[in-house]
Amino acid sequence: MYDFAIIGGGIVGLSVGKGILEKFPSAKVVVLEKEKVLASHQTGHNSGVIHSGLYYKPGSFKAKFARHGNESMVAFCQEHQIEHEVCGKVVVATNDEELPLLEALYKRGLDNQLTIKKICADQLKEIEPHVSGKAAIHVPMAGIVNYKQVSETLAKLIRERGGVLKLNTNVQKIKENGSYVEIDTNNGTYQAKMLINCAGLHSDRIAKLTGYLMDMKIVPFRGEYFELKPEKRDLVKHLIYPVPNPSFPFLGVHFTRMIGGGVEAGPNAVLSLKREGYKKTDFHPVDFFEIMKYQGFWKLARKNVKEGFVEITRSLNKRKFVQSLQKLIPEITVNDLEPAPAGVRAQALKTDGSLVDDFYIIVGKRSIHVCNAPSPAATASLQIGSEIVRRIPAQKIFL
Repeated sequence: MYDFAIIGGGIVGLSVGKGILEKFPSAKVVVLEKEKVLASHQTGHNSGVIHSGLYYKPGSFKAKFARHGNESMVAFCQEHQIEHEVCGKVVVATNDEELPLLEALYKRGLDNQLTIKKICADQLKEIEPHVSGKAAIHVPMAGIVNYKQVSETLAKLIRERGGVLKLNTNVQKIKENGSYVEIDTNNGTYQAKMLINCAGLHSDRIAKLTGYLMDMKIVPFRGEYFELKPEKRDLVKHLIYPVPNPSFPFLGVHFTRMIGGGVEAGPNAVLSLKREGYKKTDFHPVDFFEIMKYQGFWKLARKNVKEGFVEITRSLNKRKFVQSLQKLIPEITVNDLEPAPAGVRAQALKTDGSLVDDFYIIVGKRSIHVCNAPSPAATASLQIGSEIVRRIPAQKIFL
């Protein structure tokens, strides 16, 4: 009998494990991960940005957890000597029509208590000489890190404190009763006084297995990237973002410096026909038909026909992808880019077609479910872990 069973060995599940063992040092903790290595999906395919909390609704979990998570992630990397860099970023208005949107975003950043600065075109050129823009917001606290390295450190800390990590362990059945939770897997049956669901792309399915029905479903969106060829990396000094399209729920293609020295360009956002579909050809019949039968998806699609068409076009046509990048850096050419690995965003979608725009946590009888944790969840992972620990009813575990 474990005190806590955590489903999901990504950065959120591992942060929860660390947080539990810090607050309850004698707790028996097991992390169940279906893959053969930790951090295989959203964490391992992450762009590596340490976000600031600029974009998110003031007062939301995303805004608070990203702002504090930025500080705690940098501190964690410093403490454990994980390579990272607080390089800063610019959000660029490339035409006059985007200037009011930039102003609104700047006000939101101030509302989120960020130390940011509006800069003119000449000041932008001093920071990013190759970027074309009318004005920009300079966000100095944004940074970069390899979240797989962070996850490996979290796993090490869990093991050192007596936690158990079970790989190749796929959850198949869950029974939650008054005194404990029983979890059947392909690798044996586990019992725990409390289950914590951090299953990312499968978090809604784990919640359903536990007996909780929600007005939402995880819909996977693949983000495809290119990488600048080594001789072109000097075109990008920091992180370079466009002003987000307010009618579309993603940030738009941007330039991201990576810890390893590379520079990624992307992502677009296209529907994935498999929850773990990192290639255009990936297809899973159960995942596909689940989306096709979900009325929330069709309502979202009808509301975003134009934007969806643009995203699909960029996915299929490299020149169209490059044209989007040229709005920020005009001298970029098709020959400057080579394909890079894609990622998949686990986005919760309601039946009315609206996206769940904040982290979403459900507290059950003997379970807690993190049911929507897309970006900036990696940045905010330590804060999410602290929030989950705060919600644990300790009297049910240790009395």
